[in-house]
Amino acid sequence: MLSKEEISEWFMSLQDSICSALEQEDAKGKFAEDIWIRAEGGGGRTRIIQNGNVIEKGGVLYSAVHGDVPDFLLKDNPTEPAPKNTFYATGVSIVIHPSNPMVPIIHMNVRYFEMSNGVWWFGGGIDLTPHYVAEEDAVFFHSSLKKSCDKHSATYYPDFKKWADDYFFITHRNETRGVGGIFFDKLSQNEFVSKEQLFAFVKEIGNTFAPVYTQIMNRNKLKPFNESNKQWQLLRRGRYVEFNLIYDKGTKFGLESDGRVESILMSLPKTAGWEYDFIPESNSSEEKTLSFLKKDISWVLQ
Repeated sequence: MLSKEEISEWFMSLQDSICSALEQEDAKGKFAEDIWIRAEGGGGRTRIIQNGNVIEKGGVLYSAVHGDVPDFLLKDNPTEPAPKNTFYATGVSIVIHPSNPMVPIIHMNVRYFEMSNGVWWFGGGIDLTPHYVAEEDAVFFHSSLKKSCDKHSATYYPDFKKWADDYFFITHRNETRGVGGIFFDKLSQNEFVSKEQLFAFVKEIGNTFAPVYTQIMNRNKLKPFNESNKQWQLLRRGRYVEFNLIYDKGTKFGLESDGRVESILMSLPKTAGWEYDFIPESNSSEEKTLSFLKKDISWVLQ
């Protein structure tokens, strides 16, 4: 039977390989590592890269924490007899904020959670948040995810793409965070799929990150931009902050389970902006980008 230790060890190796690929593509920035220990149990490795050629601020985080099941999880699972249950959670989380507004923000999280009563699941997701939507990048990104998903199930991409459209949605703005991707949560064993098969899928998604994003970095990093583009970037980053602080489940779980605040808020950009009632010029690149920030856009043929 696949153990939590095996899963956690693979997540550590994923962090290593992704950091190496990002450093190579950036060609200047280097990750600084901060090893931390959680008083209630476990800890992690926070790796931060800043002021590179391409990446202004980014983080690739590994964690494996354990302890008593938090009260908020008991409320989510009222049938669980869990006041004395313990939990174990491990995974890798990534957010990259580039300097050039023509390079998109990217996020990925792959995770595993189990409780001492036998309940366990995998979760995760990967989504792209362009400051300016380039259709060819969105098609490439979604096509790559579909290819990875299709190796494991023909239903994964359409199901998890819709889940991402619904999850990465800024309700109070009535817009998606970006061009979406895939999102899945609480995937557990059933009569059709084993724990080992689900872990193979999670590994597939984890290994998709570096080759896909480094290619997107490479094709956009030298594109010219001006001060107006940078101001728009700050506004789009502001939307990113709003989502992460209001809706993101990972942020909420980290804060409510007494996680390490610096690591949890790593996902926020170095700088962001808000402007009262900003309306882009008609027929501008900014207006075109907003037109793509809606659910159910089909970026690849199903």
